[in-house]
Amino acid sequence: MSISRRDFVKIAALGTAGLGMSGAGFAAQRAGRVLGANDRVRVGIVGFSDRCRSSLIPPLVRYSGELNFEIAAVSDLWSRRREEGVAFLKEKTGKTVAAARNIEELFETVRPDAVIISTADFQHALLTAQAVRAGCDVYVEKPFAETMADARVALKAVRDSGKIVQVGSQRRSGANYKAADEYIKSGKFGPITMVEMSWNVNQPGRWRRPALVAAVREEDTDWKRYLMNRPFEPWDPRKYLEYRLFWPYSSGIPGQWMCHQIDTVHWFTDLPHPRSVAANGGVYVWKDGRKNADTLTAVFDYGPLDNPATGFQVVYSSRMQNSAGGVKEYYFSNGGKLDLDKNVVTAEGGLTQGSAAEMGLKANRLEEFKLPMEAVDTAADTGSDPMTSNHVRNWMECVRSRKTPHADVTAGYRHSIACAMTTAAFRTGQRATFDEATQEVMAGGKPFQY
Repeated sequence: MSISRRDFVKIAALGTAGLGMSGAGFAAQRAGRVLGANDRVRVGIVGFSDRCRSSLIPPLVRYSGELNFEIAAVSDLWSRRREEGVAFLKEKTGKTVAAARNIEELFETVRPDAVIISTADFQHALLTAQAVRAGCDVYVEKPFAETMADARVALKAVRDSGKIVQVGSQRRSGANYKAADEYIKSGKFGPITMVEMSWNVNQPGRWRRPALVAAVREEDTDWKRYLMNRPFEPWDPRKYLEYRLFWPYSSGIPGQWMCHQIDTVHWFTDLPHPRSVAANGGVYVWKDGRKNADTLTAVFDYGPLDNPATGFQVVYSSRMQNSAGGVKEYYFSNGGKLDLDKNVVTAEGGLTQGSAAEMGLKANRLEEFKLPMEAVDTAADTGSDPMTSNHVRNWMECVRSRKTPHADVTAGYRHSIACAMTTAAFRTGQRATFDEATQEVMAGGKPFQY
């Protein structure tokens, strides 16, 4: 993969920023260290978020004895979250962990073997790059990246490091999704002809944190460090705590929800990204100052990159002001339907033998069967659902075995392309494509930039 000078500068800066001599020495030490079977894996928490508290730490603690892991420290830019993190981990583990003001201080003082990154969306990729360059294995929440510039930096850093990186696309650790992947790849389903996906809620408070916004003070955080490579602007507590509502800190619907579902398309088909995306939407109901859409629909063209004569369409829709329809993932072939909401394969909509005979064809109607059941909880506080628990365990096992985890950096990079294409199409009103040579999302004949 070629890399631009702009991306190279970011990588160079990430390798040294804030580390000092002790941090640089730690990076060199960790890069050459191979964990033995009896060595304890020391984990640092980067970002004590609601998701980390409810869904990531519980399975890490649950499996820590069996797999010889321990949480050594919690890092967060906000003093309140650091204190809450230390208290929470004391309650869950009986041990007092260290507290670090930022990831650099974590590396300098605690020197973990691995980190869990659960920060604002736009920080995931660059913090991952920083962590692997410091010699750490990484579990990083989705979306992996919101821009291609950040995604390229992280992809190169991870590949150069050889470190284990699991992206938080937990569907890849779900029994039903694994069975669907095997079924489609077996050829029994037939060629995919259409995919329909939706994620609908009716929650005025989704992604809002009014009580915390009122409580946070700039002097208790590190606003400049929080912004990372985003353009500087004065302190805004909403963009610090309600970042999912504001571009370029988050794309909102694509990065929060669509990235989970579109990842299954890449997984089931081995296609790296859409050939094109068209999208529109807007803030139609929740007029609370947000800049990210509360309603969005995107239409994708997928298929072999070198053969436009074959392929299929994906339609993704999401609304935040009416929950009818809920979450659905439907795959269609000429022979029937794969329903990952009900976890069943049926001949619904498939070509009948009578219709096929009229055209001298043979109908390939599907036989009905049920996939293993594993529910997806779409509530804001998901808890340790089975898929997330399995996903964290898979990461822990791969840190031990050095095998490729279920959702590796390539999977994260690919969903980042699809999300960035959707963002570009939505924000420019133009059809988005992807330039393989430059690894840039294109809209209106030029690379999309925030």
